[in-house]
Amino acid sequence: MELKISAARRATIQPDMIGLFFEDINYAADGGLYAEMIENRSFEFVRAGGDAKDYYFEYDGLYGWSSYPKDAPVCLRTVQGSPLSEENPHYLRVTTHQQKTGFCNQGYSGIALKQGMDYHITFFARCVSYQGNFRAEIVKDGKCYAFDEVSCEAYSEETYNYFRRYHLNLHADEDITGAIFVLLLTGEGTVEFDFISMFPKDAVAGIFRKDLFDALKALKPGFLRFPGGCIVEGNTLSNRYRYKDSLTEPWNRKNNWNRWAVHENCRENNFCGKYSHYNQTLGLGYYEYFLLCELIGAKPLPVMNVGFACQYQSTEQIAITSPEFAMFVQDTLDLIEFANGDTNTIWGAMREEMGHPEPFGLTLLGIGNEQWQTEQADFFERYMAFEQAIHDHYPSIRLIGSAGPDITSARYTAAWDFYREQADKKDFVYAVDEHYYVKPEWLYDHADFYDNYPRDVKVFSGEYAAHPKSGMNRPDANTLEGALSEAAFLTNLERNADVVVMASYAPLFARLDYAQWSPDMIWFDETKVYPTASYYVQQLYSCNMGNVTLDTFGQEKEAAKEGLYYSVSYCEKEEEVILKIVNANEEARTVLLQVEEGLIPHRNGNYRAKTLAAAKTNEEMRQTENEEIYRSLLPEAVSVTESEGVLANAMTLPGKSFTVVRF
Repeated sequence: MELKISAARRATIQPDMIGLFFEDINYAADGGLYAEMIENRSFEFVRAGGDAKDYYFEYDGLYGWSSYPKDAPVCLRTVQGSPLSEENPHYLRVTTHQQKTGFCNQGYSGIALKQGMDYHITFFARCVSYQGNFRAEIVKDGKCYAFDEVSCEAYSEETYNYFRRYHLNLHADEDITGAIFVLLLTGEGTVEFDFISMFPKDAVAGIFRKDLFDALKALKPGFLRFPGGCIVEGNTLSNRYRYKDSLTEPWNRKNNWNRWAVHENCRENNFCGKYSHYNQTLGLGYYEYFLLCELIGAKPLPVMNVGFACQYQSTEQIAITSPEFAMFVQDTLDLIEFANGDTNTIWGAMREEMGHPEPFGLTLLGIGNEQWQTEQADFFERYMAFEQAIHDHYPSIRLIGSAGPDITSARYTAAWDFYREQADKKDFVYAVDEHYYVKPEWLYDHADFYDNYPRDVKVFSGEYAAHPKSGMNRPDANTLEGALSEAAFLTNLERNADVVVMASYAPLFARLDYAQWSPDMIWFDETKVYPTASYYVQQLYSCNMGNVTLDTFGQEKEAAKEGLYYSVSYCEKEEEVILKIVNANEEARTVLLQVEEGLIPHRNGNYRAKTLAAAKTNEEMRQTENEEIYRSLLPEAVSVTESEGVLANAMTLPGKSFTVVRF
């Protein structure tokens, strides 16, 4: 194939076009990016059950905790009375009748230590009738791998109700997985405990699990949309994500059950599934999300609830005429003040108190998550109410609207009719959020999807992913074929950058054996991160974006018939042409580039390329530490290889590959 590239510029590409979508699904926050290693640290976990329109939860404060040793004369009870935190009223009352006994926590699939790493322990304790020491240990099969001890009098501070704060440090001399955290009393007596926490020393900003953080930063994302997703709404309004609950000390953040705790509940599992104890500590709160954006160089894009519970699961809503709805709107205005306000404002002062006097620079805001209009659900009216209130106070904030959960139904059409009817209103909507979880074939077949879109209202491709397979705990659903179809579809987004201004894959994270949704971009366990082919597609895009597209004389449709999908951009800063091209064929294809004279006058006629394809040799696989697990995650192990060549020669594209070429 001969590919002609013109010097003519076409569409401007937004510098933050390729971003990330974070939702606390698949244990992405607690048990994932949030580096806390103790599960149910404040003894507030609940067990959620039920089905659509009939959800419930029951308190299960000892979840994850048990006496230690197993048959020791120890009494564990969760009680109320004089709590460390009014928001989390339960705490643990421990009575021991034998020295060096206590209680333990299993963490998320076991505690893992890394050789040479220190781990910081924090807990609050109130000695009811106890004189002695507290000893923390990491134990596996009866053997202690790390420990530290502190006197009950050696506390760092005391609260108004006599809970005292203790600090310990554990040092790991070797790697270990599958261990438990143990807290022992060296003598007999009764002690009350709350907020028992364990973080690795290398947690970024003391908050984020480093390897997962590094995987995000390596993507160089333009934005981060958070905190979801369906948890924005909740399966009931009572369990929606309330960001103000997170703007305080971690031990004061009100525990909540996670909307995904009830995913796939059915009669066969008695409407109580495997993840019924999936809770949210809100340790990863809005301050932490904003901080994460700053640290990875992404624009923050928080999404606000408009007074609906999840429309898939509930008809619950707050009436638009009610005082409660006005509070939803006010919460949004307060959030903008928290992110951007001077420190002499109420919410700006709170941001300063939390450690960040400088504004976070919020410019983007989502109004509703995956909402749509029905006879009962007046989403359009709600959007207009939010838009007017926000722009009356903050006219420069760019708003993201919703086109609903798909791109094929009448609700999608109605949404676009609504936004386009308002297109003459300045800044009414910056972009409309479209979602598609589809078969790879659909992405290939619709690689021209945006070619004929009207240009008056912009698009945010907010949740997309190829689904060769779906289901819970299916890392095998992340296939190379799915990733290549995503790369092919992204060529369409980039070519149409004058209408598509933002794009993000979803979901972002999934913990092995804790996943409600598959496929996902990044899988992980307690010690390792497993990027998928979809991850590398995102990275090759986000790290290789020009600022303007180039004309290729309309060859795209003919190329697609031959299983080749491409887009071409130009980076004016580096004066480079960037070609992204997918070869969806099993066999290799050759492409000869014909570049218009004068486009790259200073170049020596050479190019550099990075190619994502199936790993060709076992030797390439042996270069990874986790060959066995990596192979189990992906039906075809993948690699990204680098090469160079001469533009005057034909370029060979391997079968089933995605290549980025710069010259």
